[in-house]
Amino acid sequence: QSQLVESGGGLVQPGGSLRLSCTASGFTLGTYNIGWFRQAPGKEREGVSCIRSSGTTTYAASVEGRFTISKDNAKNTVYLQMNSLRVEDTAAYYCAAQPRCGATIIFGSWGQGTQVTVFS
Repeated sequence: QSQLVESGGGLVQPGGSLRLSCTASGFTLGTYNIGWFRQAPGKEREGVSCIRSSGTTTYAASVEGRFTISKDNAKNTVYLQMNSLRVEDTAAYYCAAQPRCGATIIFGSWGQGTQVTVFS
């Protein structure tokens, strides 16, 4: 069974850092475009960042310069390094394989996500 599992969320103060992990099982993650998304309470899910199978990356304007997406093909894992966190980054974070970065559709279904809470 193919699935992605998110981990690494937690509580952090503004200005702090967290690294999220998205680990694949049942398929080779590096051959897909993998996106990170987030959903805050009462808001729609939004794209945060994406890494293509080629390794090129995209970022939402709100996280550009603060977040870095990367992947380790040997570990079948995509990471999202989040620095200079802000209260408005508080959300549940999800990863998903996509037909292309920026698409609103994903392959398969959403996982359970990992919660990031930035509190002052």
